[in-house]
Amino acid sequence: MSVTGSTLPKTFLLLGSGELGKEFAIAAKRLGNQVIAVDRYANAPAMQVADEAEVISMLDGDALESIVTKHRPDFIVPEIEAIRTEKLAEFEARGITVIPTAAATHYTMNRDRIRDLAAGELGVRTARYGYAATLAELQAVATEIGFPNVVKPVMSSSGKGQSVVRSPEELTTAWQYATEQGRGDQAKVIVEEFIHFELEITLLTIRQWAGPTLFCPPIGHRQERGDYQESWQPAPIAPELLKQAQSIAQRVTEALGGAGIFGVEFFITPDAAIFSELSPRPHDTGMVTLVSQNLNEFELHLRAILGLPIPEITVYEPAASAAILADRQSDPAESVVYDGLAEALMEPGTDVRLFGKPSTRQYRRMGVALARAESIDQARAKANRVARSVQVNLTGL
Repeated sequence: MSVTGSTLPKTFLLLGSGELGKEFAIAAKRLGNQVIAVDRYANAPAMQVADEAEVISMLDGDALESIVTKHRPDFIVPEIEAIRTEKLAEFEARGITVIPTAAATHYTMNRDRIRDLAAGELGVRTARYGYAATLAELQAVATEIGFPNVVKPVMSSSGKGQSVVRSPEELTTAWQYATEQGRGDQAKVIVEEFIHFELEITLLTIRQWAGPTLFCPPIGHRQERGDYQESWQPAPIAPELLKQAQSIAQRVTEALGGAGIFGVEFFITPDAAIFSELSPRPHDTGMVTLVSQNLNEFELHLRAILGLPIPEITVYEPAASAAILADRQSDPAESVVYDGLAEALMEPGTDVRLFGKPSTRQYRRMGVALARAESIDQARAKANRVARSVQVNLTGL
């Protein structure tokens, strides 16, 4: 399909309305498009800036059918994993464009399918891995791979359900955590070899309907509990390893097809770029592009979807982001408030985005601090100072 030069406005059905969806909705609205934001709870971040909102379980095929029939979107843009992906193929067959494609979404919403595509069909180097659908299978696979290893649900996001397992005694806890936190309706995990890496990067890869595949400068990131804590751009990586990562990212995204931005993650070792994961949409580590690039990842995603030109991708100067986290679970009667914002915004070259999530839980990402500086180290230090200055508090009981 090609939509190059398409007439605006278009109607976007956004499946998942978190902070990434919110920034995409803002980008879409700036070019005059209509956005319907969908999520499983009311007042999700993207709903606050969209034209209309719908609250459904996106694993409910009938509910998806109902809202697609109601809104008749031009584009369906998934933002989360917990979607009845077989329905997307039905919508695509009716002429609605699913981003990047229905098949690609089906592959990438499940770690087992994307890993099998990359390692099995394309011969891309990954960590050694195996699958388990029961605790007994997990024990057998983990023993074969060896310790330490990493256990993840095959369907999840933002590190939910992921843990590093250092001994057989930790497997029961890892199994329980993965199956409780995984999304979708299957209890299945992937067990991966633990890679001793120098750096983790996200390579934002932009597929266009009619133009060449483009890459943003690499983004380094640090995780805790499997979830992004900070990111920085450009990440220091040897030119030959960057070329290797770009080649792998292009091969995998070409196999998936469609158009839009992909967040392709790699482990960087002294001699290799090792494929880790892939998201068919803007990436949480890519929020640094809100301050680092001439076109942020959400604007790039939109332009690629609409077939609009992307003449250049420029990084202004070293930049970093740091997550602003909640430290406890909120009660339904409590409201979320933020303290320390004035102090946080006093430092030159920094900014804050608060997502507007209506409730908290421990370690939930509630905002992001952004910073630019003369060096990556300075930008990271500034972003982390700003993030620490903002306190997520609760009031109303």
